[in-house]
Amino acid sequence: MNQLTIIDHPLLQHKMALLRDRETGSKEFRELVKELAMLICYEATRDLPLTTAEIETPVCRMEANVLANTRLAIVPILRAGLGMADGMLSLIPTAKVGHIGLYRDPNTLQPVEYYCKLPDELEAYTVLLLDPMLATGGTASAAVQFLKDRGVKDIKILSLIASPEGVKKVTGDHSDVRIYTAAFDKGLNEHGYIVPGLGDAGDRIFGTK
Repeated sequence: MNQLTIIDHPLLQHKMALLRDRETGSKEFRELVKELAMLICYEATRDLPLTTAEIETPVCRMEANVLANTRLAIVPILRAGLGMADGMLSLIPTAKVGHIGLYRDPNTLQPVEYYCKLPDELEAYTVLLLDPMLATGGTASAAVQFLKDRGVKDIKILSLIASPEGVKKVTGDHSDVRIYTAAFDKGLNEHGYIVPGLGDAGDRIFGTK
């Protein structure tokens, strides 16, 4: 699974344990999701190209490394993906932001689109697609296809937790897409939830049931 990167930094793993805890309330849950998104983003952007620029420090002039003219877009899958967006924008405040609204039909477990608003000229951007729970993989795979249908070629999926089923679905449908996650859990239960997982990320972020 060379398309999958599991980030095992100790701080990230500690925060994941807090996130999974059923006693963690919505306020703390949202804060943890934001922090985790920043840590995952740090790893997912490791390969961004650099160039040099001349700057002046208080001591002298120097050639410093700066980001090249990289176009980045953050696209959360509604609604749970919104919880990760703020953390990402803290690191990449100049990124464009789009939204894809999908929900999983509880009977068929297939994704259904209800909203899509994306930046112009997105085909020229590297898109960081945010899907906190990569469970069946159907929603993420459909979102990737929506982006490809609009000409996007460089797509990375960032998730908090991924299942083997979800990873297999996405990588099988889209062999050119990389997945970055903080946890790779053992599988899905009969309701399509990740086990051990953390429950419904959207409900826990927004305090709904």
